[in-house]
Amino acid sequence: MPAAPTADRTAERVADLEDRRAQAVITGVPRRRGALGARERIGRLLDEGSFTETGLFVRARPTGDGAQRPHGDGVVTGCGTVDGRTVCVFAQDSTVFGGSMGEAFGEKVVALMDLALKTGCPVVGLNDSGGARIQEGVASLALYAELVRRNVQASGVIPQISVILGPCAGGAAYSPAITDFTVMVDGASHMFVTGPDVIEAVTGERTTAEELGGARASNTVNGNAHFLAADEEDALDTVRDLLSYLPANNLERPPQYAPGDDADGGLLDEVVPDRTGQAYDMREILHAVVDDGELLYVQELFAPNIVCALGRVEGATVGIVANQPLHSAGVLDIDASEKAARFVRFCDAFGIPLLTFADVSGYLSGVGQERAGIIRRGAKLLYAYAEATVPKVTVVVRKAYGGGYAVMGSKHLGADVNLAWPTARIAVMGAEGAVGVLHRRELAAAGDPEALRARLVAAYESTHGTPYPAAERGYVDAVIAPRETRAHICRALRTLRGKRAPMPQRRHGNIPL
Repeated sequence: MPAAPTADRTAERVADLEDRRAQAVITGVPRRRGALGARERIGRLLDEGSFTETGLFVRARPTGDGAQRPHGDGVVTGCGTVDGRTVCVFAQDSTVFGGSMGEAFGEKVVALMDLALKTGCPVVGLNDSGGARIQEGVASLALYAELVRRNVQASGVIPQISVILGPCAGGAAYSPAITDFTVMVDGASHMFVTGPDVIEAVTGERTTAEELGGARASNTVNGNAHFLAADEEDALDTVRDLLSYLPANNLERPPQYAPGDDADGGLLDEVVPDRTGQAYDMREILHAVVDDGELLYVQELFAPNIVCALGRVEGATVGIVANQPLHSAGVLDIDASEKAARFVRFCDAFGIPLLTFADVSGYLSGVGQERAGIIRRGAKLLYAYAEATVPKVTVVVRKAYGGGYAVMGSKHLGADVNLAWPTARIAVMGAEGAVGVLHRRELAAAGDPEALRARLVAAYESTHGTPYPAAERGYVDAVIAPRETRAHICRALRTLRGKRAPMPQRRHGNIPL
């Protein structure tokens, strides 16, 4: 029988292990001023001392060109906790092959995604990469496709968050696009399919990386990102804040906190102006109905005519969708429809109740919107609301006209509790427009058409321009004083906590993409 290893030999092997560990974690110094290393980023994101690394001794595949094969292959992967809750995280290391994805790199990330799916915990990706590793050829491309397949399998099952902390170009940009939320750093992050040099060479059009896919462009122009951070610290703090609102997976509820303080509901009686066309800030209403007035706005800088936000009511997470009269009178255009539709579907996938605040004149008309597909793309929001089975509570604040009434959380799309303020006007269109259509001949023949118009508008407002015809038909459950809004929402959400809404068995629906 072979002799058992001696204590000295064991100590020698342990010492060798420690030496290998020390060598494996050595990386270069980030080239950008203010940038953190991959492990530093993970350390700032996770609770102190909670990180357990996976794949530490994985090495880059040999390419035959004599290149070094560093440990980790340019990505750090593992698990840890954020506020005591488990998350899986990977951080691309731009000091190793520019953070490019090779075969071993990709296999580490895919293995982490598989682990997250099996254990039901969120995944956070810290991206800082030059894209596919050219010297590894098709193997690199294959792993990008494998990663995207995992993103799709995880979609609606576990929350996926991408943080762009440097370049994210070419095929590397598509994985973050599939994840639920993307955070970018102002002045440091770039995300695009084709860089400005290639665009200039092919088309002759000159642009910069910042204009093409910088953090501001991605947050304001194309909507590729959801949060704009001032620096890396702010980006990681945003992720921690976001995770506090989300469940670990689609089978769990979001974390429950102690109920927050009520705002002064009496202030809501004074928010909506007497004049119909006068703007006001919908955020004043939203902050008054959530715990401690705290909201996390999603895509705040993109399509500002609609507000999407996460908040809490009585300590439980809610998703909020609201028209914003300060921007384009809160009208629904293509960007607003797509922004809200994706947010509604995310909330529905993860069991987050939806609160809708409506003040909308309808969908935006015009040649540009029609040609860009407002019918197909605006229908996404209709589809999302109709598909959602989570508790849905709607408050009609002021205007709810035409298709805007239908889409913004109406009973007819499956809302559970619909409330209206006395200031609500629920009708096919506004009084001025309706009178112009219905009484066109009378007005043309009148001796004093303006006086007649004023009388007809007043008559229309007193009948159709109120919430009471809708309430008579049961389309509105209650007309409430603005100051009572939070109390009614709290009662509705308590009642709906055990809601069950089975759907027809099918593979999936066919949303108009």
